[in-house]
Amino acid sequence: MWLFCQSPQTIQQSHFPLRTRHHPSRLHSHTRHQTSVTLPPSTSNTNHLIQTLCQKGLVKQAIQALTQEPNPTQRTYELLILSCAIANSLHDAITIHRRLVEDGFDQDPFLATKLINTYSELGSMEHARQVFDEIPIRTIYVWNAFFQALTLSGHGINVFDLLCSMSTDGIKPDRFTYTYVLKACVASDTSVSLLPYGKEIHAHILRHGFETNVHVTTTLVDMYARFGCISEASQVFNEIPSKNVVSWSAMIACYAKNGRPLDALQLFSEMMLEVHDSTPNSVTMVSVLQACAALGALEQGKLLHAYILRNRLDSVLPVIASLIAMYTRCGDLEMGKRVFDQMVRRDVVSWNAMISGYGMHGFGEKAIEVYNEMLRNKIDPSPITFVSVLGACSHAGLVEDGKSLFESIRKPIIEHYACMVDLLGRANRLEEAAKIIQEMRSEPGPKVWGSLLGSCRIHGNIELAERASKRLFELEPTNAGNYVLLAEIYAELGLWDEVQRVKKLLQSRGLEKKSGCSWIEVKRKVYSFVSVDEFNPHIEQLHAFLLKLSTEMKEKGYKPKTKVVLYDVEEEEKERILLGHSEKLAVAFGLINSCRGETIRITKNLRLCEDCHSVTKFVSKFANREILVRDVNRIHHFKDGVCSCGDYW
Repeated sequence: MWLFCQSPQTIQQSHFPLRTRHHPSRLHSHTRHQTSVTLPPSTSNTNHLIQTLCQKGLVKQAIQALTQEPNPTQRTYELLILSCAIANSLHDAITIHRRLVEDGFDQDPFLATKLINTYSELGSMEHARQVFDEIPIRTIYVWNAFFQALTLSGHGINVFDLLCSMSTDGIKPDRFTYTYVLKACVASDTSVSLLPYGKEIHAHILRHGFETNVHVTTTLVDMYARFGCISEASQVFNEIPSKNVVSWSAMIACYAKNGRPLDALQLFSEMMLEVHDSTPNSVTMVSVLQACAALGALEQGKLLHAYILRNRLDSVLPVIASLIAMYTRCGDLEMGKRVFDQMVRRDVVSWNAMISGYGMHGFGEKAIEVYNEMLRNKIDPSPITFVSVLGACSHAGLVEDGKSLFESIRKPIIEHYACMVDLLGRANRLEEAAKIIQEMRSEPGPKVWGSLLGSCRIHGNIELAERASKRLFELEPTNAGNYVLLAEIYAELGLWDEVQRVKKLLQSRGLEKKSGCSWIEVKRKVYSFVSVDEFNPHIEQLHAFLLKLSTEMKEKGYKPKTKVVLYDVEEEEKERILLGHSEKLAVAFGLINSCRGETIRITKNLRLCEDCHSVTKFVSKFANREILVRDVNRIHHFKDGVCSCGDYW
């Protein structure tokens, strides 16, 4: 039996309750209207005229002609309904619906399906619901159309109680039913996770033999991916007997969007070897470009760019936006700008990618300039646009520009408040940041409090840090990063008893500090390094190299910043721990394995620590190498002993 037939509380609280099966229509009177219009001699000619007008997009004229046709055909009504969707006219759809009912076609399941689809496209679920309620014979196509309509409108949770009614009516689900129901699991405006429903549907798919249908299993992969269930998605994917480009793309996207970019690139390589009857499409390329951006894999990204050009995917806006983001996130801002400049048509996502790219590199004023250019081109900014510009202001310390922009936002969202707190906090205007939080009308949430705690970490403000961390421990009790940030603040001030208290709190809740991980691309191959990685085959060579390098740097004035170590041990031991940081291992690997004069590009999953920042500045000068390190905040461009961030990050 379906899990959702048990009337769970979440369904009972639905915002889209079931109606009775039959009720008086609000669209029409049941009395047939009489007209005094003189009919043309041939009604078939009028039907043909109406259909021709519909095909030409002249829906108003077609409706006028309909008034002179006493016997419209099913095909005529079908084209009229479709024309309303194309013309984006709800009023015309209601007019045709009214006439359709008068002519007795409201009993036609085929036209009911078309009406439901059209009302859904026009954003009127109320009318779609009415059509569904009033059709006496509901075929599987009618059910599927309504399931799809509910899913697209964000009422996915309502699909599950209806599914029970369909089963009671003796209608068996087909592959389209399963596809829409699985999509409903991730398309519902509810705070309750619908993953249990998705798993129940998965079981039902297995019981009824649909596990071999590539369309159903691909949607199943995507459903698990949206909930971050990578192992379940992978298991379903591996059991698909005949994979197509859509199923490969779904699994690649699963890895790319859930923090497994290396796996995404590996799977893409397998796809290129195994898929012979189809080639990667635009959806595939977006996910693979995202994976390259996450890893800083510039050379692999360039190969993808060439593939995009060869296969004429360079006109697809999401692909080009992803390409811009890949170049800027991999440190090649100039190439990202070139791609942007060559675009014939730009959407808001493309502009956002360019603005974000400038911000990530620390060019706040340039980001503002591009934002203003976007407005001059009459492109409406999205919420992400403001996040990108405010983030750019934050990285560049443009406090007044950021404040002015924030005040211009009509309806700021949580992310905008988090950006403002970060902007003020980085500039050591913590009291102003705290005031913004205090004046918020809704709960600030973990993003806002996290921005404040991060700023307190930079400036060592214990009072505000303890206030922010207290709220974060309540809002995100399992986020180890918040505990670590507080411990770092205590450690920097030498409050070791407090450090131990926070560590015990971490242990009591079964949490572990997230390990630092860095990636570097050498000769188109990506290598990963984890802090204190004893199993890495290169570890002995790298440690020996770093030890020698550290000695040479000390002679030239380098002093290890041991305050970042969260252990109350001797200075010598702290220095040893610092040498094991993942970004230092990656820098060493790059120096050993790349050619002289070649730029070293590194990506890190955490914030760059002060000691690694200092070491990389020394290395860039004495090894005469350009080094780019992208951490979670921004891109650091090291050259001649100076960092592009100006030690402001």
